[in-house]
Amino acid sequence: MFEYSGVKISWLGHDGFRIKDDCTIYIDPYLISGGEKADILLVTHEHFDHLSPEDIMKVVTKDTTIIAPKIAESGFKGIPCKEVVTIRPGESKNVRGVEVQAVPAYNINKFRAPGRVFHPKEDGRVGYVLKVKGVSIYHAGDTDAIPEVKGLSVDIALLPVSGIYVMTAEEAIELANTMKPKVVIPMHIGAGIGSESDAQRFKKGVRGRVEILQKE
Repeated sequence: MFEYSGVKISWLGHDGFRIKDDCTIYIDPYLISGGEKADILLVTHEHFDHLSPEDIMKVVTKDTTIIAPKIAESGFKGIPCKEVVTIRPGESKNVRGVEVQAVPAYNINKFRAPGRVFHPKEDGRVGYVLKVKGVSIYHAGDTDAIPEVKGLSVDIALLPVSGIYVMTAEEAIELANTMKPKVVIPMHIGAGIGSESDAQRFKKGVRGRVEILQKE
């Protein structure tokens, strides 16, 4: 667990995080053992390692607000929650005093087949910028180092470093050094893709503070 200005950030493995202050926020829980119940649950897109109904059920309640892009909406059928709010890239919502801004997340150079990227821009998948008690946190989702995020000004950036489906460690280094957040936390490691060595390589190249978290 990492704490910044009273906001607690726990890495749950892969791209999953729990962010806690006055309320408890989960992002993309996957292969988790359980934990505190979610006030807000954010999902970046519909792929099984980001939208996992089995894992969501471990933390969701009838009072949980789920936020997700349209492409993921059908994945929440049968999950008891207060509401499912859809969000588009560039759109913002305010939930329980937390400002949630969706930012684009897509590939520009990671291909499933010639000319076909894994995460096309037109599908509307997202990352998020959260503002929690004055602390701004960017969760990139599954994306490359796209132009839309290079100008983001945030306190904490959660960036994927594994390559293949997302930016490589080297691409993430370049993005981190361009964005210049106060703290960077690497992710998209430890769930069958990406490794500790990717995180360490990333840390060596970033001109700033990097926190490699242990899975909780």
